[in-house]
Amino acid sequence: MLTCLYLSATSISMELQNSDIYFSSKPFDVFVNGVKSLQNVQTNVFSLFGLKPNEAYTIEVFEESLTIHTLPESECIDVSTKGIIGDSLTNQTSAIQQLIDTINDHGRLYFPQGDYLTGPLFLKSHITIELAKGAVLRGLTSREAYPILPSSTILPNGSIQEVSSWEGESLPTFASLITGVRVEDVHIIGQGILDGNGQNGDWWLYPKDAKGGAYRPKTIFLSFCDHITLHGIQVQNSPSWTIHPYFSNHVQVIDCLIMNPKDSPNTDGCNPESCTHVEIIGVDFSVGDDCIAIKSGKYTMGMTYKQPSSDITIRNCRMQFGHGAIVLGSEMSGGIKDLSVRNCLFVDTDRGLRVKTRRGRGNSAIIDGIVFEHIRMDGVLTPLVINMFYNCDPLDGKTEYVYSKEVLPIDHKTPYLGTFTFRDISCVNVHVASGFFYGLPEQPIQSIVMDRVSFEYAPNRIKGVPAMMSFLEPMEGTGLHFYHVKKVQLHHVECIPPMGEKIILFESSIEDLANPL
Repeated sequence: MLTCLYLSATSISMELQNSDIYFSSKPFDVFVNGVKSLQNVQTNVFSLFGLKPNEAYTIEVFEESLTIHTLPESECIDVSTKGIIGDSLTNQTSAIQQLIDTINDHGRLYFPQGDYLTGPLFLKSHITIELAKGAVLRGLTSREAYPILPSSTILPNGSIQEVSSWEGESLPTFASLITGVRVEDVHIIGQGILDGNGQNGDWWLYPKDAKGGAYRPKTIFLSFCDHITLHGIQVQNSPSWTIHPYFSNHVQVIDCLIMNPKDSPNTDGCNPESCTHVEIIGVDFSVGDDCIAIKSGKYTMGMTYKQPSSDITIRNCRMQFGHGAIVLGSEMSGGIKDLSVRNCLFVDTDRGLRVKTRRGRGNSAIIDGIVFEHIRMDGVLTPLVINMFYNCDPLDGKTEYVYSKEVLPIDHKTPYLGTFTFRDISCVNVHVASGFFYGLPEQPIQSIVMDRVSFEYAPNRIKGVPAMMSFLEPMEGTGLHFYHVKKVQLHHVECIPPMGEKIILFESSIEDLANPL
């Protein structure tokens, strides 16, 4: 079945609803009003650009057709007619910002082919920015070109308005190449590129430092925004996280390409933080950290606002080379719920589906009712990981409070992990372990259900640790590890590890085991 994911005045994104994973099992051509417009398309999600506003288009694929009417717009401004030059040399920040500020509501700012050098641009509501094929918005490299966003401001009534965030804390950051603060109905579309230019500044040289009075910018930062869509664009070379929606609602990332070098520090692909109604569909990731990391505050923000990340859909995406393909946490003190992940392909990531938390995240740090299904992994070192001893933080991650395996009191800082279902998942070329699940002795993982899940090991394996926790020895070719899990249900699970036991249990129980390993 052919469905419409998104449409604007000049673009449409479509999805084939089938049982294929990311790639269509059969390449296809796309006809628009009877004319072949795309040839030999291979992915389930595809897009059309260069359409006319307020017109009807009939799209045909595999002899199935769908008629769609593009949206109207109030005006279109071609930036080249306003003296803005894409010569890769001239700083165009002020000129572009003036056009953003003055374009009419429901207008479109159009960038033709060219290389436009700019500092941070601040969005306003009810506009579309379109980057044509061959158009690049490239970030300046000097820190002095980036204004600082305060962590929060005090409103006239005395209340606090949060603005900026760094790794789950309310902290000042440099403004991002695209910055939205409390705006709505904004669309950034096209076949062009947003280039954070992180490799040519010093952002990657001081990844954890507040050098210059603030922490690194993202490429796209959306703070308390509503109804924002990114469609078709390529986002690359981010100074830190690539796309960071923060306390935002109704965010779509559709048919985009997100690329950062494998060795670029903490250049996560898309990190929704305390967001609701998020769709990430048809996106191709290749990054230097987690491809998608869903978050909700490190401690103070989550415990203060108790705003979980919720109602999130991830579908028909490909994740390559990241530390984790789809990650929950570790900054998740507000909780995560209502997450749907399906029809995704993971290639050569360190971990596949990964949950990370630890003592200290708080009793509102609740993850429950999570389902991952219809997923294929190839070359993932450890496909499935749930770790409640996550140790990555120089200040508190490696303290005895975090790493102790003793039973500690359950209190206001104890996180909770509920039910996780892994269904119809195939993993080939596994290296370290099939799965590694480690709950707290005082707060075990409640339930893990695995149904139609298979693991096949790589012939030439890489040795490593399956999870980031203190005092864990490297391993290779091992099976399914369950530590402090109340209930494990395995149905039609195939796993023949070349080294060690198929199932390693500690303070865990298996029930309803069908077709034993």
